[in-house]
Amino acid sequence: MIIGLGSDLCNIERIQNSLDRFGMRFEKRVFTDKERAKAAKRPYTKAGTYAKRFAAKEAFSKAVGTGFRNGVFMKDIGVINAPSGAPTLDLRGGAKTRLDSMIPDGYEAIVHLTLTDDHPWAQAFVIIEACKI
Repeated sequence: MIIGLGSDLCNIERIQNSLDRFGMRFEKRVFTDKERAKAAKRPYTKAGTYAKRFAAKEAFSKAVGTGFRNGVFMKDIGVINAPSGAPTLDLRGGAKTRLDSMIPDGYEAIVHLTLTDDHPWAQAFVIIEACKI
């Protein structure tokens, strides 16, 4: 059963402006070490790489119904790749706690994530599914 749905649209140029203005301070405040390492490998599309991940974090916060409050922080939500290459989320801290609190007993959470970008826009959709164990 679907227990959460979230989407977000992020302007890549807005992320580029934050990178230009705040640099590493912005990167360390918002993104995980793995996300920063991935973006560093893409110098020509760094802002787009970050914008997709920023949108994913926003979409997840909407899917769990909290936004960035009640212990859910951007750095607790990391975009990684599954062995298949598909994007997924690595959740920690308050983000993981909030997700776990939404899942009924006898079920496990499956988080579906899709990302896309077409300059100047990046978009993410998150669907949270509870599946019987």
